[in-house]
Amino acid sequence: MRAVAAVNAPLDFSARPGYAEAEAAPAIANLSMTNPVLVEITRGPLVECRHRGVLAVVANDGRVVLELGETARPVYPRSAVKPLQALPLIESKAAAAFGFADKHIALSAASHSGTREHVEAVREMLRLCGLDERALHCGTHLPRDETEQRALLLAGAKPGPLHHNCSGKHAAMLATARHLGEAIEGYWEAGHPVQQRIRAVLEDMCGMKIGADVCGIDGCMVPNWALPAKALAQAFANFGAGSGFSNTRVAAARRIMDAALAAPDYFAGATRLDTRVLKQFGSAAIVKTGAEGAYAGAFPRAGLGFALKIEDGATRAAEAVVSLLIEAFVPEARGQMPLKTIKNAQGFEVGVVRPSEILSLALG
Repeated sequence: MRAVAAVNAPLDFSARPGYAEAEAAPAIANLSMTNPVLVEITRGPLVECRHRGVLAVVANDGRVVLELGETARPVYPRSAVKPLQALPLIESKAAAAFGFADKHIALSAASHSGTREHVEAVREMLRLCGLDERALHCGTHLPRDETEQRALLLAGAKPGPLHHNCSGKHAAMLATARHLGEAIEGYWEAGHPVQQRIRAVLEDMCGMKIGADVCGIDGCMVPNWALPAKALAQAFANFGAGSGFSNTRVAAARRIMDAALAAPDYFAGATRLDTRVLKQFGSAAIVKTGAEGAYAGAFPRAGLGFALKIEDGATRAAEAVVSLLIEAFVPEARGQMPLKTIKNAQGFEVGVVRPSEILSLALG
């Protein structure tokens, strides 16, 4: 484990509400756990929960800015890798050929919330390709958006594949296959040209070969290749800074980021962290959530990328680390990403989500 000082001035976490009042309990030694605690959850004066994880922040010139945990060990990025998976949609010229607007391109890299607007926009993507929702192989789940959930339940209706948070990504994959004259059937399988192109993009962006031994199946049925956090952070640094690859890829990455900035509500959802960051800080930060505590993103103005994996899959811990990274590497974000407090059923504050000592030191 190695931590390299961050490029910005130290942050004073002790001034955060609830930090000084909550004393850290002694860590329990466990040699099987080589990744450090990154986030602590307090209740009253004690630490109630601890979340271990892996974190890498890398500059587009290859310089390691921050490294905690086993950053060379492959982890599944899950949906955090979607902006990279969307590159072939632009590079193949499929998006232009079908007349995709900003909202469609944002959805291709999104984990959307299943609002009516999201559902209709994915339907439009498919219609522009001459397809409908029957072509989607992502499966079905209830929309994350509570208003849409209630509307479906009150109507006695069931969610469809368009409600799936990955339906935009799948529509983009179908569009690429359609444009290039490839078979629609089996577009989700690892051997299909659609997935092989994505695999080649990941190999190029991460600077490594990706073997079948690290190929898992994502929640939406497409392959999800495990990647070292350090390599994924490098990929996002280059993605954001527009460096380290061809002019075609630079332009494609820029198109995806511009679309997300132009249509931030289609990149996640109005109340969610990924969308709020785009709205609040513009081109200074783009962050992408993934299932099971995965996160990745770029700070384009700083020329940095990051990749994160919380071992126990806790979203609250992943979002806390991302918020701290934004404050550390986006100057205009200082004081704008407060630590979350823990409240009980009466709305009384009983604890705080805070960085561990090792993460505080690494960021300072």
